[in-house]
Amino acid sequence: MKLLLDQGLPITSAAILRDAGWDVVHTAEVGLNRSKDSEILTIAKQQGRTVVTLDADFHALLVLQGAIMPSVVRVRIEGLRSNEMAKLLLRVLATIKDKLLAGAMVTITPRSVRVRNLWK
Repeated sequence: MKLLLDQGLPITSAAILRDAGWDVVHTAEVGLNRSKDSEILTIAKQQGRTVVTLDADFHALLVLQGAIMPSVVRVRIEGLRSNEMAKLLLRVLATIKDKLLAGAMVTITPRSVRVRNLWK
């Protein structure tokens, strides 16, 4: 699975995830740190990447566009350090990988993981 970490996430989380064997880039690493959310979604779709963000706007954009790709994972846990974020993503994303590959909106909170399929 390929991930694109949004600017609100620790950039070093990308390196930790790469060390674990994941194909991950951070928006700051690829010149997207000042891009609009819609531009980030477009790039993620073109590259087959799942967007991981702290921002609710990505889910809203997907719904408004009626999009089935790219998948977006919103983390609603503030203050996670790089290694904590990476561990959380490794644990959660591995369990829902098939849904993300098919198209999904995911919300991770301290108590739950909610998945909404984008495909019909």
